[in-house]
Amino acid sequence: MGQGLSVGQGRRRAWFAALACGVSMAVASPLLAQGASQPADEVNPLIGSRHGGNTYPGAVVPFGMLQWSPENTRGKHPHTASPSGYLYDAPRIRGLSLTHISGAGCAGASGDVPFMPVTTSVQSSPSADLTDATYASDYTHANEQSTAGAYRVRLANDVQVELAAATRSGIGSFAFPANKPANLLIRTSDSEVGSSDANVSIDRATHTVTGSVTSGNFCGYLAKADQRSYYTLYFVAQFDQPFASTGAWHDGDVQPGKTAAQGGTGYDAKGFPTAGKGSGVWLGFDPAKGAVNVRVGISYVSLDNAKANLAAEIPAGQTVAQVQAKARQAWNDALGKVAITGGSADERTTFYTALYHSLLHPNVFSDVNGEYRGFDQQVHRVEGKQRVQYANFSGWDVYRSQLQLVTWLYPEVGSDIAQSLFNQAKQNNGEWDRWTHNNGGTHVMSGDPAVPALAAIDAFGGHDFDLHGAYASLLKAATETTANDLSDDGCNVECVGQRPSLDQWLKLHYIATTSHAWGGAAETLEDVTADFALSQLAARVGDKKNEAQFLTRAGYWRNLFNPKAAPDGGYIQNRNADGSWPAFKPEADDGFVEGSAAVYLWMVPFDVRGLFDQMGGIDKASARLDRFFHDDKGKWALTEAGPLHAELDNEPSVGTPWLYAFVGQPSKTQEAVRIVVNTLWKNTPEGIPGNDDLGEMSSWYVWSALGMYPAIPGRAELILGSPLFTHAVIHRTQGDVVIAAPSASAQTPFVQSLSVNGKSHDSPWLPAVFAEHGGKLEFTLGAQANKAWGSDIAKAPPSFPPPKA
Repeated sequence: MGQGLSVGQGRRRAWFAALACGVSMAVASPLLAQGASQPADEVNPLIGSRHGGNTYPGAVVPFGMLQWSPENTRGKHPHTASPSGYLYDAPRIRGLSLTHISGAGCAGASGDVPFMPVTTSVQSSPSADLTDATYASDYTHANEQSTAGAYRVRLANDVQVELAAATRSGIGSFAFPANKPANLLIRTSDSEVGSSDANVSIDRATHTVTGSVTSGNFCGYLAKADQRSYYTLYFVAQFDQPFASTGAWHDGDVQPGKTAAQGGTGYDAKGFPTAGKGSGVWLGFDPAKGAVNVRVGISYVSLDNAKANLAAEIPAGQTVAQVQAKARQAWNDALGKVAITGGSADERTTFYTALYHSLLHPNVFSDVNGEYRGFDQQVHRVEGKQRVQYANFSGWDVYRSQLQLVTWLYPEVGSDIAQSLFNQAKQNNGEWDRWTHNNGGTHVMSGDPAVPALAAIDAFGGHDFDLHGAYASLLKAATETTANDLSDDGCNVECVGQRPSLDQWLKLHYIATTSHAWGGAAETLEDVTADFALSQLAARVGDKKNEAQFLTRAGYWRNLFNPKAAPDGGYIQNRNADGSWPAFKPEADDGFVEGSAAVYLWMVPFDVRGLFDQMGGIDKASARLDRFFHDDKGKWALTEAGPLHAELDNEPSVGTPWLYAFVGQPSKTQEAVRIVVNTLWKNTPEGIPGNDDLGEMSSWYVWSALGMYPAIPGRAELILGSPLFTHAVIHRTQGDVVIAAPSASAQTPFVQSLSVNGKSHDSPWLPAVFAEHGGKLEFTLGAQANKAWGSDIAKAPPSFPPPKA
């Protein structure tokens, strides 16, 4: 790298230095400098908060450690209303917690340290309020406002709540009604899925509350392996008013006047918080003194670090409005990386909200001094080129397109995510966990997604991490079987091995029907993707021998392709260790993860032509794609049409519409993707089809609305669809991407012609150099398919078969 910095490079480095210190930059993007509408105003955080999207509406900044958002209840405490804590249809709020995960499944995660304003006296234990009848409040959406960086709600108990966030801290205002008790509960133990310990102390002299909660237990109710705690969150809350009264509780014991409490909820035999257990404190205020304001800092290292984070990010004297303004500016800077024009108001809101959701995770995990707690429970400090340690990695989801988008926009963030994952592995006895939460591994889902994740980050410009060290670690994990690889702990959903049944992989060259994995066929497909990505990493570090070896291993999916599996043709299916085939139905999910054999058939995205050859050639593969995407009446079947059809509300199907580009029929990709964009994504609470999965599904929408998709794991070729907006500019230091499509609209998905950097382009994909360096795309679009464009099979996107013996 040269010693000089361009203006763009200087701005980006300043932005990341500010992120590391927890200070929002007030540098306007080019879009904002020209006086155009501000993208933060287009965001509707309530999109996806109903019917399985599992998003939350609270205050947060890009990649923020703190997410201050409501915990809703349906009267079944201690169970959460949704995995994010918030469900649009749940009628009551029982707290406003400092941490959340967006779009995950299982029973929830984080939701640490809920604050709850109540207008009744505290005469019974909040932990004993098992139906949330006493210490929760109704609310209406008419009295709720959620914007990028801020959250407001007037509860039915007449308390007006306003929240704002910085990176590792937040500020809240609670305006209590006159002539009623004004009490604020701090429910320290009540993380969404419980806690093993909690403590809290009140210092009346300094108007301060400090404490911590020890939790974890993500998906713990599904397997004993995860019924455990693995992180501790420390917090400091500094109030601007004296406390008129105080009190504490532990389990069912209420202690007016006390200033400390300790005790977690524990985890019951089924892995849920134990009903009736927990601890916390309450603070009484004089409502005549006006709204109660509190500044809160958090840390996963220590109370001292929580205090330092707060002092650095929201010093005394700052107001809620000031912090909201900084958060809004941070979102304008982040969202302004993609400037769009055209489309309807709803389409712009859906787009910018999808981009917003794509930039929520992973989360900053290191403090302003660079310290973070590792997987070994020791305190570490970021070093070398790394600026920030990140946490919360839903690997099985985000390796497909979210990490590519984040890195494309922010190579520094992508680099730090890669280094963070490597750091976690080094602290975890060399194992790369597939679903990490804070500083613990949960093993959730299948495969070895860290490999395609790192390869994708490197392919899309995130180069500032220890590539050689990470590669060596991943190579070892892929070739040396561990005790965890041979363990059934956590299976099915949370098998503890990084490479479950690696011994079978090395001997049989597939994962068999009976194994230490969730499903043999699905694990095989995930493993071939990981091995293909490892071959790409091998190439980038100059390891030619292992590049060829792992490209060969990537071809092992052929060992599970049974050409006589069903009357309509061959399928990838479970196979016994002795080589025999068990009974099979394409609609069944035997051997698969959250999908049927019909769904998983297509999941060989790096060797599509090889798959089609196994099916009998392009014509037969194309006909089967048509049947996959259409019902028996010929209508598009893109979700909820049964197990023989696409399920574009979940990850195993998201790459399938792009496969038409490989058979010379890109107009069908254009049409299928546009129908999904037009119908399954909306500016409504149910506007995300399925769990958003820490931004993975939203990233699919962003790519699709821009008219391209990173379909090949670990590489940067982009398969082309068609843009939804008439004009888009992706601002990148390595070179802007400009997309011009004057006729773009929801009703004009079909490419009539395309030029790339001023030259006619008739192949439905872009080489990696375009993603690397940028360029200009000029689309002519129409309402009728131009079946000739992109139809030349010789110009189809590349496939990567195993090397010939």
